[in-house]
Formats: sequence, structure tokens, C-alpha cells
Amino acid sequence: MATSIRLRKLIFLEPVRLSSNNEQSKIDTEEKSKRNKQKRPHKQWRCIDSCCWIIGYLCTTWWLILFLYNCLPANLPGLKVPEAPGVRLRSGGTAALHPVVLVPGIVTGGLELWEGRPCSDGLFRRRLWGGSFTEILKRPMCWLEHLSLDNETGLDPPGIRVRAVPGLVAADYFGPGYFVWAVLIKNLAHIGYEEKNLYMAAYDWRLSFQNTETRDQALSRLKSKIELMYVTNGNKKVVVVPHSMGVIYFLHFMKWVEAPAPIGGGGGPDWCSKHIKAIMNIGPAFLGVPKTVGSILSAESKDVAVIRAMAPGLLDSEILGFQTLEHVMRVSRTWDSIISLLPKGGEIIWGNKDWSPEEDYVCDSADKSHLPRFETKGNNTDGQNIFHIPELTNYGRIISFGKSASELHSSELVTISSKNHVSMRNGTSPQSNAASCGKVWTEYDDVNRESIEQISENKVYTAKTLLDLLRDIAPKMMKRAEAHFSHGIADDLDDPKYDHYKYWSNPLETKLPNAPDMEMYCLYGVGIPTERSYVYKLSASSRCRSIPLQIDSSADGGHNGCLKGGVYFVDGDSTVPVLSSGFMCAKGWRGKTRFNPAGMATYVREYKHKAPANLLEGRGVWSGAHVDIMGNVALIEDVLRVAAGASGVELGGDKIYSEIVKMAERIKIRV
Repeated sequence: MATSIRLRKLIFLEPVRLSSNNEQSKIDTEEKSKRNKQKRPHKQWRCIDSCCWIIGYLCTTWWLILFLYNCLPANLPGLKVPEAPGVRLRSGGTAALHPVVLVPGIVTGGLELWEGRPCSDGLFRRRLWGGSFTEILKRPMCWLEHLSLDNETGLDPPGIRVRAVPGLVAADYFGPGYFVWAVLIKNLAHIGYEEKNLYMAAYDWRLSFQNTETRDQALSRLKSKIELMYVTNGNKKVVVVPHSMGVIYFLHFMKWVEAPAPIGGGGGPDWCSKHIKAIMNIGPAFLGVPKTVGSILSAESKDVAVIRAMAPGLLDSEILGFQTLEHVMRVSRTWDSIISLLPKGGEIIWGNKDWSPEEDYVCDSADKSHLPRFETKGNNTDGQNIFHIPELTNYGRIISFGKSASELHSSELVTISSKNHVSMRNGTSPQSNAASCGKVWTEYDDVNRESIEQISENKVYTAKTLLDLLRDIAPKMMKRAEAHFSHGIADDLDDPKYDHYKYWSNPLETKLPNAPDMEMYCLYGVGIPTERSYVYKLSASSRCRSIPLQIDSSADGGHNGCLKGGVYFVDGDSTVPVLSSGFMCAKGWRGKTRFNPAGMATYVREYKHKAPANLLEGRGVWSGAHVDIMGNVALIEDVLRVAAGASGVELGGDKIYSEIVKMAERIKIRV
């Protein structure tokens, strides 16, 4: 009986006990797992994770907007994009007539590699400039080395050949999706243009203008191309459309092509009159760009100065050793073309310590900048309104060391002769000790700290004294480049010295061609704050081979609200002030003058800036910005109509929104 009971327990009870053990085991395992999870530290959220998520959200949102935009009907309010000017003009009967030559400006043209150092393996005929810019991330030092020119000759360094990308693709897009000439080319195609009557005059924008001929025969090729297009298109004159620095490059070309060989093209005095109908200068930098000064002094502009102030270690970290600005300065100071953009005409054009053509410009209420403002003082017992005239801004002081120096009357400023700067250039500076310094050499390394301090003690530099300053801090660059460019005003244009090519790109030291039937246009944007002068300070960094000067981004709130972040602003297209873009067409060349002896017709056509109404409208539909204006529908229509045979009178003559006429009247220059 007992045996039977034990057998039953073994058969029936034991499985129950086993099942209980299994459940207990599972419970124990789950508890251990929970304890392990509690002990395991949470993954820390890093900054890079936030950046990736933000980028992901932005990309997803952007693609969603594009998807909805393409799905929604095109006639919904706010979504309809203006009809392309080329399509609209073609429907009205406008068709291609005159051949068109496009001349790009500085920076926007592509550059490709033909020969390089071992580090450039695999880059043959790949774009080093303009395009995806992937090589900056892959091999930045190699990329910088190949974009530099020889510091002595201004030509190729030994073993390196970088050349301009040919064809319309040279400057249609600067980077993926960022158009330069693409929109204008597309609209020209709408009315019948193609490569047989449309040409991009690409050139290496780093070189001095005469060196583009010396090294690449770029001017000779442009001459031959214009002659060929003239003949193959029924002897129709060419319409030339230069942009930015391209306008003074083509000004140089017009003098070169008529000058006798070997210094010139040998075309004779009637070549331009025979081959060119009109020159439509877009965003012209005829009299220079003040922004160039900041680039040479400290490799800065307004935006760079802001970044440098907000995140000092991002561009010039001593710990990480980036020295970004030093690298940019080292490379850009080998580009002679930059000197062509320095302000021309000295104090007569740009003003002196107490006067400038734009002196009464008011940034915070530009529409009322020339009207006196009424004010009623609280302690005025008779309650009468009195005039309040805003203090004038000293734009003529292109460089001021300290905000107070930019505002004081000239009688209160200390002036030190710039000749003393050169005497203080010696090898005793701590910066000259190469063993203890970094690898980035700039011309500042040859200037001791005492000399830099003396430069800053001079407080104020105008367009005249600025050149002396640049000769002190960048002697190699200035000596090399000033052999190719001049920045003065000619007293006697018949003086034989002005036959030299260094004067050909300065409209104040050369004559327009003897072509009375030719037309000259100045087409540019207005209504955008544009850099005009700067407040500087000594850099706090004592590191070897660092840039000792920088824009004082803390300087703010000047007279009329024009001083922001160490930069004084005036009206312009965000890059070129109105003064530089419009003066020659408004006065210097208007009618028969000594600069325009043939009386060539000139027109000022301004385009008032209007920001995009929404993200879908695009960059340039109504923009007046320096590059975005290339997509402005009004500008494109003007170019297309002239290319199709219209004259300046048929366009409506001048179209002016700015104060360029009043500025021109204030400039006392013999024309």
C-alpha cells in the first residue's frame, strides 16, 4: 500500500513540483533582468545626436513641402510663381537677334585641375572650385595649396596648373542648386538662344587681368569668339553681359583689344564700335568694393566677424589649431584680382575724414533719409516744434580703430605719418621666430607688434591713406598687384602713361571706346544694407602667426543706426554700394565727357530689392542682392529685350530708386 502511494506521488505530484520550479526560475530571470536594466546607465544624449535629428527634421519638412507644392493646383493663391520672362516675351514675338556674351565675376566661375602635387591624385580635370566642394573636407590643405598662386609672380606655382572651366557650365551654378547664370541662360534659351549665339567668357578670376592673357590667352580667345559670333550671326553686333568684377575685366578687354600688339590685341580704334551693340553691366563694381579692405586686413566681412565674436574658437582656435582665417588670408593674398576691387578715386569719390557722398543716409528710415525730423522738447515753454537734424556719419573713414574714432571731428584725431610703419618692419619681432610658431605664414609675420600698435594709433584711414596702410601690412601683394592695377583719377587722359595696361580697368583713368552708337548700362539692386566702412581693434590673441587686427563686432548703435557689429552700412546690393555701381553711368560717362568722348549713351537701371514672399518663391524672383539679382524677372526682361534689338530708350531710359544722382552731384570731379 505504501509503495502504491509513493508511486502515485512520483507520477502525479512530481510534475507539479517541476512546473513550479520552472515558473520560479522565470520569475527569478525577469527580476535579474529588471535589476540589470536598472543598473545599466542610460545612453547620454550628445550634441551630434541633436544636430542629426535637427537636420533630419529640416530635410523631412523641406521634402514634404516640395511634395505638397507639386501635388497642389498651381493656381492656388500664394503658390503661383511668375511666368518666366523668356516665355512671356516669346509669346509676344520677341526672338534672338544679337549674339550674347556672358562675363562672370570673381569667385563664381569654376576652376579645374590639370596638373598637381601627389596629394591631388585622382583629381585630374575635377573641379577644385565651384561644384560640390567635397575636396575641402577630404584634403583641405591640399585643396588650399592648389588654389594658391605663386607669391612672387602671381602665376602658377611650380608643378600646379589650375584652369578655368570652359563653356556655359563654367558659372551656371556655383554649387548644387545655387544658381548664378543658370536662370538667365534658361530665359535666353526660351527666345531662341543656344551655343552658336551664346557664349560664356570664362577666365581664371584669381589672376590679374593682363595675366589672363599672358598665361591663358583668354583675351585673345574672347576677341576671336566675338568676331566669329559677329560673322556667323549675320554681322549682328554682340550684346555683352558682365557681372561684378567681370565689368572691369571687360573694361580692360576693350582697351586691350584696340591697343597695338604685342601689349594689346591689335584690333584698332574702331573694333568695339564695329562688334559691340551694348554692354549690360550687372552689379558693377566700377569704383571698387569696400568689403575688399576687410578681406585684405583680416580675412573678414560682416558675417565672418559675427561668427568670430559668437564662437571665437570656431575659426581661430589655439587648442584645435584650425587657424582658418590665417589659411584664407595666406591663399587669397596670392590672388592679384582682389586688388582690382579696392576703392578707386581716393577721397574725391569716397570722402575724407569729415565728408562723404552718402553722409546723410539714414539706415533706420531710409525712405526719409533726406528729410529733417521734427521734435518737441518737453521744456520748451512755447510748445513750438523745432528741427532735429541727425548727425552725419563719417563714411569717408573706411577704417577706424575704435568707435569713438569713427565719430570724432577730424581736429580731435591724432595723425601719425604712415612712413614710420615701414621703418618698424624688422626681424626682431617674436612672430618671426619660426621654430616656436605655427605653420601658417602671412605677411603679418614680418610686422612686429609695435608697428601694428602704431598703425592702430593712427585711428582713421580714408581711401587715400588706406593704400599706404596696405603697402605696410601686405607689401608683397601690393607690389606685385599694383604693377597691374591703379586706383587714382587721371588729370590728363591723353598722357601717354595711361596707355599702360595697369590703368585699363579703372574707369577714372581711361576712356571709353570711340563708339557713339554703343550703349552702356548699369544694372544693380538697391534697398539692401551694404558694407561701407569698418571699426577695427587689435586682436587679443598673442599667438604666433595670428592676424593682429579684427573687426570690432561690439561696436554698435552709431549715428542714424548705420553701425552694426563694427560695420557701417549704406544702400546697395549687399556687396557693392550704390556709389560704386551707379556713379559712372549717372555722371562720369553721362553725355560727352573726358571719360566718354564719343558721347556713348548710358543708362542707370535699378531694381528695388524685395524679399521672397515664401519659401517656394525662390531666391531671385524680385531680389536686388548681388548674385540673386541674376534671377530677377525685371532684370532678365531688360537683358532679353536689348538682346532682341531694343534700345535703352525703348526700355524706358533710367529707372532710379536710390540717391545716386544726389551723390554724384556732391562729388566734385572734372568730367
